[in-house]
Amino acid sequence: QVRLVESGGGLVQPGGSLRLSCAASGSISGINVMGWYRPAPGKQRELVATITSVGNTNYADSVKGRFAISRDNVKSTVYLQMNSLKLEDTAVYYCKVVRSTMDGRVYEYWGQGTQVTVSS
Repeated sequence: QVRLVESGGGLVQPGGSLRLSCAASGSISGINVMGWYRPAPGKQRELVATITSVGNTNYADSVKGRFAISRDNVKSTVYLQMNSLKLEDTAVYYCKVVRSTMDGRVYEYWGQGTQVTVSS
């Protein structure tokens, strides 16, 4: 099992910044992709940003140029730096990690979510 603890959410004005963190513990060997998701209309959750163990990143078009994802493999922690925040970025942000085992099984783990509210 992998336990994820998220932090960094809060209330910020439009144009402001926040940095989310998600620390993984437990059976962390084999974690490859780490990422952030948020709810979206018509979807359970949409991808915000992901990063692989070698640093390849992927972003939703709506956050490109404003958000930056990074990870510290020693600390098993993924970060989301959110700049130029907009009202529509308001959401609960969920951390997800994907872990692969030596025998080829793949597991997904989700954090409990952290609230980001953008409001003037």
